[in-house]
Amino acid sequence: MNRGNWNVRRPASAAAAFLMLTMPLMLICGSSHAGILRDVMVSVGLSKPVPPPAGSQTLPRQGFACCDLHYDKDWINDGNYAELPMIAAGTPVEVLKYGFNRAHVKVDGKPMRLGHDYGRSQESLEAWVGKIIVSEDPRPRIAGYPRPVQEAIREGKVMVGMTREQAIASVGYPLTSENQSLDAPMWRIWRSTHGEYDLNFGADGRLKSVTGDDSVTSLVVYQPTR
Repeated sequence: MNRGNWNVRRPASAAAAFLMLTMPLMLICGSSHAGILRDVMVSVGLSKPVPPPAGSQTLPRQGFACCDLHYDKDWINDGNYAELPMIAAGTPVEVLKYGFNRAHVKVDGKPMRLGHDYGRSQESLEAWVGKIIVSEDPRPRIAGYPRPVQEAIREGKVMVGMTREQAIASVGYPLTSENQSLDAPMWRIWRSTHGEYDLNFGADGRLKSVTGDDSVTSLVVYQPTR
């Protein structure tokens, strides 16, 4: 073999040598080590970057609270208990990063966390965060609702005649661990860890009744001031 041909084939030989060294390690090591080796291979031109999964969110992401959210110190979870302090629908939220069943965010500039405590088996963390932190500010839409509905949402309460969309704006999404479909005629909601009540929808998709213990329903049903 002449010197010119040897020089031409050196990159291929180097690639083969690299693969021979790293393949056994990738088989033995865990996925995190394999990921590191994959990154190294990309950096030296021996592999192409793996595109992010379809539907994944680019972070940081600017958005808005889809609905009235409730928090305990810096923690907002999918229980969204109405007895806790409230963050109004439309409040600016920046999603910073994802952790283990939680997302780190800034709510109107304040560091907080979103905790996926109950619905982990039914939906991914990203899917849940994508529901409650939306890209479109809901306030203009809420401003188009009838005034009593706007006032109910402002107080985080429900009223007969609300659509499902309006009920979500006021009390948030029902727990996916307890409610299989948003189209169901009844949603189970909790005002607190023990304060359950039910929203019952008619065939027209509007709230026809709120049932549960009177000590709970009296706190969640909006009463217009006269």
